[in-house]
Amino acid sequence: MTTPRTEHLALPGVLTAEQAAATVRGILAVQRQDGAIPWFRGHHLDPWDHVEAAMALDAAGQHDAAERAYTWLLRHQNEDGSWYAAYADGDADAITDRGRETNFVAYIAVGVWHHYLATGDDTFLDRMWPAVYAAIEWVLRLQQPGGQIGWKREDDGTPVPDALLTGSSSIHHALRCALAIAEQREEPQPDWELAVGALRHAIRRHPERFLDKDRYSMDWYYPVLGGALTGAEAKSRIEEGWDRFVVPGLGVRCVVPNPWVTGGESAELALALWAMGESDRALEILQSIQHLRDPATGLYWTGYVFEDGAVWPEELTSWTAGSLLLAVAALGGDEATCAVFGGERLPRGLDDIEESDCC
Repeated sequence: MTTPRTEHLALPGVLTAEQAAATVRGILAVQRQDGAIPWFRGHHLDPWDHVEAAMALDAAGQHDAAERAYTWLLRHQNEDGSWYAAYADGDADAITDRGRETNFVAYIAVGVWHHYLATGDDTFLDRMWPAVYAAIEWVLRLQQPGGQIGWKREDDGTPVPDALLTGSSSIHHALRCALAIAEQREEPQPDWELAVGALRHAIRRHPERFLDKDRYSMDWYYPVLGGALTGAEAKSRIEEGWDRFVVPGLGVRCVVPNPWVTGGESAELALALWAMGESDRALEILQSIQHLRDPATGLYWTGYVFEDGAVWPEELTSWTAGSLLLAVAALGGDEATCAVFGGERLPRGLDDIEESDCC
């Protein structure tokens, strides 16, 4: 295992360079030889969190380890372009959930674009393009007439047309990254441009097209994190939900009214705040969750029940550490992370849709 170079991940009140290196080593210790990154050893791998952890490795300069993670996806992609929702300990032969979730499948585009921007490796981009293309095509087959994306296919292939705002917002981000990859390869995808425009319109203007998950903080900030809401619309949404979800000094609730703050949601909110230009508040959120850090491993507990003063569940997850490192990387000016989550070099798609044009 190489020594991580993490001087650029030092952030006052959040991480020293030495602590950041320990967190990177913690993620590397979870990664299997074949590249898989489960939640922790003995738990399952899901494709979305696998990519999140790989992106954190790239942000820390661990490009070989990140590439192994993407190679795992390449090797184990289903013939239809999807991946299953869960693999026991990252073992591709030990599938524990044969559902296929659209936001899980789409997220490869975000990771691949991030890796390319971090490395400039055209060979990697060429090698991964067929997998990205197949994944996006699979996802868009579940797009509904109103623009929203159905959230999964069941084990037997039955499509579930119900759409999740968080998942569709993540897909919005992934589609823009996929379009950036296509543009870099000079292979325009006009159908994808139309799809991301319709999806953005649904997220911005038609909340009734999504299942009501208003109690969950992810539904609050993900339209901002996924780039569908920007500027004044983003600021208004964040201000509207701030007091519901943010627990000063402790982090962000996963779901109201439960007295449970979670590291992943907190770090993602910080990333959304950074994207809005509110770095000071982003820093405060990241500082507030350092009580979740495990000094022995450098990883982070998933959550904390503040009424009971209890860590719960007792899990140190690779993706929680990954989301924190990505937020720190953005605040620290890491070029690839800033470009991916700040919207630089990301096309919007054909999103100039008027209300009168949509049903």
